[in-house]
Amino acid sequence: MVNSCFVTLVILFLWGVEEIAEACSCSPSHPQQAFCKSDIVIRAKVVGKQEVEVGNNIYGNPIRQVKYDIKQIKMFKGPNQEFDAVYTAPISAVCGVTLETNGKEYLITGKLSTNGTMHIKLCSFIEPWENMTDTQKRSLIQRYEMGCKCKITYCSSIPCMISSPAECLWTDWVIEKAISGQQAKHYACIKRSDDSCAWYRGGTPPKKDFLDIEDP
Repeated sequence: MVNSCFVTLVILFLWGVEEIAEACSCSPSHPQQAFCKSDIVIRAKVVGKQEVEVGNNIYGNPIRQVKYDIKQIKMFKGPNQEFDAVYTAPISAVCGVTLETNGKEYLITGKLSTNGTMHIKLCSFIEPWENMTDTQKRSLIQRYEMGCKCKITYCSSIPCMISSPAECLWTDWVIEKAISGQQAKHYACIKRSDDSCAWYRGGTPPKKDFLDIEDP
């Protein structure tokens, strides 16, 4: 009987661990995809951190989250308001994000909650501002938004292909074995005048019709 109870507890424990792991499983995301899927995209300086209670769960236990105090520098996408904090889960096992609080600047993408606060998780695109390429920074102003109706298809192995003209094939992994490769750093997937989509690289807004690759 004791052995039976022990086995049951082990199974329940492993099941719980698996649920946590699955809860924080993230698919690779191009910066443009992250921009388009997010409610809020901001550049901000992180200046503080504290653990706070944000309510109670169905069992009456307090729900704890980490609150990062921020100084918003620029809003690229989101509601007409200034955010002074972002919230995340307390540990990485449930998708909590760890940020440096010494005034480091980040590009932060996140979701807007019903109470008007901004929430982030491990699957959010969060990058130190100093690591962003010039193309990525320019694309936040307009270019990524121009391609939100396009679909970026992640290629994890050869062969891979698109199923529609309104798709761009993201091949950084198969070519460079890196998610943050040339297409992620320097290209945006933009809709053309014939409703097809293609990768664009350039320092000026795309022409009405353009080639898949165009240097600045």
